[in-house]
Amino acid sequence: MNLNDLLKWRYATKKMNPQKAVPQDKVDSIIEAVRLTATSSGLQPYELIVVTNPEVREKIKAIAWNQGQVTDGSHLIVFAAWDNYTADRINHMFDLTNDERGFKNEGWEAYRAKLLALYPGRDAEANYQHAARQAYIGLGTALIAAAAEGVDATPMEGFDPAALDEILGLRAKGLRSVIILPLGYREEDKDWLVNLKKVRRPNTQFVSEVK
Repeated sequence: MNLNDLLKWRYATKKMNPQKAVPQDKVDSIIEAVRLTATSSGLQPYELIVVTNPEVREKIKAIAWNQGQVTDGSHLIVFAAWDNYTADRINHMFDLTNDERGFKNEGWEAYRAKLLALYPGRDAEANYQHAARQAYIGLGTALIAAAAEGVDATPMEGFDPAALDEILGLRAKGLRSVIILPLGYREEDKDWLVNLKKVRRPNTQFVSEVK
């Protein structure tokens, strides 16, 4: 299938088959796609936590409106954003880039200085919100990558972030949960949504042009 056909195939699966696990190579491929995706200034200001432990996922389900996909899927990806931009975090990414490329660039170093002068001094909540928006870019990539692998994925904001942070010990790592993404396979005979037509606004209502 081409990309648009894949997007027509995917949907927010409501009932996943708990007996059918996603192969690890497919999970790895989805994660790698997220790792390679775009982020502002290339800072990658979020991390992925992949939860397979059944007991931990039961705890998460309890603070996620008891949504069955959390435990019926075989993997739960948690997108967790930096709680703030710090000089150490910014410098780490710039130093990593220099090490990987094997040289320093004057313009690149000037840009580092610009970010160091701007980001660490901002309000921590504003910085977290910026980082969280980068995590959503990764989420979009994950949804497309999962479809390319024939894997169902259901993005979820319906959970208690503070409780999830506590369950996974995220605050101690300087992280805050943003969104969760169960991975699995649809159980077609038990999912009321599976055969319903995908409905989106037509381009006449969705796209405008400035010429």
